[in-house]
Formats: sequence, structure tokens, C-alpha cells
Amino acid sequence: MDAKPVPAAEVPVASHERPHGITPLPAAQLEVEAPEVVKPVIVKVKDSDDGTPRVSAFSLASIRQKRELQENHKAVIRQSEELPKQAFSETDMRLLWNKFAQRLSDGGQKIMATYMQINDPVLDADGFTIRLELPNAGSKFDFDSNKHELVGYLRGKLHNHDVVVEVHVNETTSSRHAFTPEEKYEKLKAINPALDMLRKMFDLDV
Repeated sequence: MDAKPVPAAEVPVASHERPHGITPLPAAQLEVEAPEVVKPVIVKVKDSDDGTPRVSAFSLASIRQKRELQENHKAVIRQSEELPKQAFSETDMRLLWNKFAQRLSDGGQKIMATYMQINDPVLDADGFTIRLELPNAGSKFDFDSNKHELVGYLRGKLHNHDVVVEVHVNETTSSRHAFTPEEKYEKLKAINPALDMLRKMFDLDV
């Protein structure tokens, strides 16, 4: 005859095997504090005087900008060293000077052309500074304000990018501007005597 199973509730449990009661933690220890949000530090950089924003010295943009500036500076120096600096004579300079003055006159820029022909330009001992004397400060101001095209022309034609034109005021300077074709021709002939030989060779009119 089979034995009847004893219900689980009736199975005796030793006193040393009974689980101890779990003491609940205080409610204060169970509360979870909200996580602290760390906000990024924003460095406010004021704009520069010309309105362009300044770049922080510690940003990637500033490092990139600094490298670009260094590369551009090197390129400018390299380009400056590669520009032609060919020597030229005062005669060559004056021929081109008067040619440009004539071009200005033909183009209606009579005042600038007159300033250029008031006196003969002189080549300085350094070989690239061209000096011109004008009678007053007003003519000097006008000439300096409009000489950029002239300087560029001379640098290109003379193959020397060190060429500069400096104006000095001499109130005792008298105008020697050649107004008539004959006077202009005599002025050019004084600079280059070979011009008269060419005129006679080809039977040209003044």
C-alpha cells in the first residue's frame, strides 16, 4: 500500500533554516537625487573694432586661422622674393614716364599728365626710387592720390617691382611742361638723341 504525500505546509522546517526578516531601508536612503547637469562653459569673445568676431585662442578655429595666416605670410614673402628686380637706367625710365604721360593726356587726364611733365623725374642712387619735384603741396597731394597706375606701369615695363615714386615740394620749381608737339619732341629728343635719327630716317613729321 502506497504512503500518502505529506502537504508542503505540513513539512516541518528546522528553526535554524527559517529566513530572518528583512529590515526595510529608511525612505530617505531610497530617494534618488536628480542628476547634476554640467553646463558647458561658454567663453564670450567681444567683436573686434572692425566688427569681425574675434576667435578664442584655445579653439580649433583659432588654430586653423593661425596656420592659414602663417601660410599666407610665407606665400607673400615667397612671391615678393620671386618678383623681378631688374636694373634699369634713368633714360629708360624717362622714356616710359613720358610715354605714360602722353597716354594720360590722350585719355583726357590732362592734370596728371601736366604734373608728370612739370619737371624731369630723377632716378635715385638706390636704383629704384624715382623722385619728382612739384611746385606746391596741392599738386603733390593730387599726384600722390593718382600715381598708383603710373607706379604699376613702370614696375611692369621696367621689370622691377621695387620701383617707387616719391614727390618733393619745391616752391621755386618752374613749369617746364611741353605744350606744343615741337616742344614735346625736343623734350623726348633730349632724353634719347636716337629719336631724331629715326625721324630723319623715316622722314617723319613732328
